[in-house]
Amino acid sequence: MSVLLRKLGKVGRITLDRPEALNALTHEMVREIARALDDWEADPAVGAVVLDGAGGRGLCAGGDIRAIRASALGDGGWARGFWRDEYHLNARIARFGKPWVALMDGIVMGGGVGLSAHGDVRIVTERSRVAMPEVGIGFVPDVGGTYLLGRAPGELGTHLALTAAAMTAGDALLCGFADVYVPSARLPELLAAVERDGTDAVRAFAEPAPPAPLAAERGWIDHCYAADTVEEVVERLSGSGEPAAKEAATVLLAHSPHSLKVTLEALRRARRLDSLEAVLEQEWAVSLAALSHPDLAEGVRAQVVDKDRTPRWSPRTLAGVAAEDVARHFEPPAAGPLF
Repeated sequence: MSVLLRKLGKVGRITLDRPEALNALTHEMVREIARALDDWEADPAVGAVVLDGAGGRGLCAGGDIRAIRASALGDGGWARGFWRDEYHLNARIARFGKPWVALMDGIVMGGGVGLSAHGDVRIVTERSRVAMPEVGIGFVPDVGGTYLLGRAPGELGTHLALTAAAMTAGDALLCGFADVYVPSARLPELLAAVERDGTDAVRAFAEPAPPAPLAAERGWIDHCYAADTVEEVVERLSGSGEPAAKEAATVLLAHSPHSLKVTLEALRRARRLDSLEAVLEQEWAVSLAALSHPDLAEGVRAQVVDKDRTPRWSPRTLAGVAAEDVARHFEPPAAGPLF
């Protein structure tokens, strides 16, 4: 079993239990969580759900991208089924009838964000590193990530999406991915209190938010990432005179040009959508289109399979990404709607 499910005191406890893979999500893990929610939603003995990760290194590193790559190299059926169930679960967490408490301790990336940051009580620690790093593997932020990123203050979400940078606890609180800061050493005590007294117990463990490094960077971030195109974003970053901005430009140019352009368009469109479900519907279309693009399989190969860190993007430059190729990601998919 890769998910530990149990009822303890007043809560249903979900522990992601693939520590050797930093608790990366498999399709069966998604199904197990969904089945538990079916049971617990109707169970009066369960007053809340608490999510955490085994192994001490993080909550969840994301989806099983090796399996997604294998599916992309085949007929894509596994990835389509996985994403459909995963995105439905993301929406369900956001609308679940009982409080959802997520311990976002350590690494929380991609699919891990989808399981935690749509919840009601999102707890970060000094060890938290929260990210949507999809552009680095030739993909696009999903699991409702563009909904969260698009609603972060100013252009912070655009910066995070295009650089794939990780947020500290302070940054996650600033950007709307988390609610409460609790030192990691106090988590066992917090869990015992929640199991005994319910979610109101969290307040007693909350401490003042640590500094958010991104707050000091808002000036150049808001200016540079407000540009209409990725090319102009890079131009503004390179010419801003801020060392951190120039470093960001270098980071962007190492990512998939195709993914960068689709991601920027997805974020801009997500801001105009009025619900998480509407954004997930858009992400469903975008993900299925990305599945057939060579950059996804190539990005996973370079970063995870061969680990040579030298992806051969197609096309290699931003100028080579055609507008019609970006636009096709937002067309209704042949697999039908998500909802």
